[in-house]
Amino acid sequence: MKRYLKALILILVCLAVLTPFASNCPDGLEKVAETLGIEEHTPAWTGLMSDYTLPTIDDPYVSTLLAGTFGIFLVLGVAFVLGIAVTKPDKR
Repeated sequence: MKRYLKALILILVCLAVLTPFASNCPDGLEKVAETLGIEEHTPAWTGLMSDYTLPTIDDPYVSTLLAGTFGIFLVLGVAFVLGIAVTKPDKR
């Protein structure tokens, strides 16, 4: 197996395991909105994994871990497919 593929798999595993330990504190924009009393509207669509959890799994750690793992692979898959589509040579 190529070295960069091994490194990529190791990074993905580390990110997937460490994702549930992310801070629960609001980010800067959310903090400013809270301070100014701006209310968040109910979204029209909550997405596939809202708040980085899977609603079908009760354990919050496992739910966040799986949502992070699925998200990583989803983004990598889309990026790979787009990369192939963009770099595909013209057949003229």
